[in-house]
Amino acid sequence: MQPPRTRSKLQVIFDVHQYALSEAEQRMLRDNLDGLERQVENFPVADLHVLIEGNARSNDVSVKLTLLLPGTTLVASDHDAVPQPAFERALNSLLDNVQAYKERLGQVPDRQKFEKGTARQLHPDGVIDAAALDAAVRAGDYSAFRTALLPLEEGLRKLVGRWVQRYPDFEARIGRGVEIADVVEDVFLLAFEGYDNRPADVPLGMWLQDLIDPAVKALQHHPDAELENIAMVRAARAADQGPEHV
Repeated sequence: MQPPRTRSKLQVIFDVHQYALSEAEQRMLRDNLDGLERQVENFPVADLHVLIEGNARSNDVSVKLTLLLPGTTLVASDHDAVPQPAFERALNSLLDNVQAYKERLGQVPDRQKFEKGTARQLHPDGVIDAAALDAAVRAGDYSAFRTALLPLEEGLRKLVGRWVQRYPDFEARIGRGVEIADVVEDVFLLAFEGYDNRPADVPLGMWLQDLIDPAVKALQHHPDAELENIAMVRAARAADQGPEHV
């Protein structure tokens, strides 16, 4: 007789809109989570929010996975004609992000450098309006969120340029379908999606730095989906700002 399976620490919540998700489909999706459960088993808290939305215009389904861990929020998304393949691709991206986060947690020498002030840190070129950031997130206004973070954009761009050197294959693609600006945009998208769950005791600049590696890996492993999301938010920002910014 096999020993009873211990209750997973991973708490999963499904949020479905404009799509009829059957019980069988939900069971299939849950059955894919064993690997993620193992990855997060040593975290005291791990909450996974699965957002599934039907898109009437494109006749497909979007899947967004948001994983809340102590000190960070990891996000991955994809879309397909049905939820299963989109869920699997998003989950693979999320697993990469979890592994990268665990690796960063183990980088004690790098943490000590930050504590001593000897590592390069991200500082704004001007004042960050925290109230404007909060209001933009509450309103779901990504364009306003990006505008409020403009003082951090140039510093973030420089850090991204150095960070991609850790991934020679990805660095070789810069200028050939993907740009440093795309990684920067993806960092801001991750920040927008995870802003409410950011750790209160970590400076905003350092928190954004921690999102660089997940953004690089997302673009490395799922470039089409990530670049499509980036193009959509850029088009929306251009529309908000007026024709002179197009």
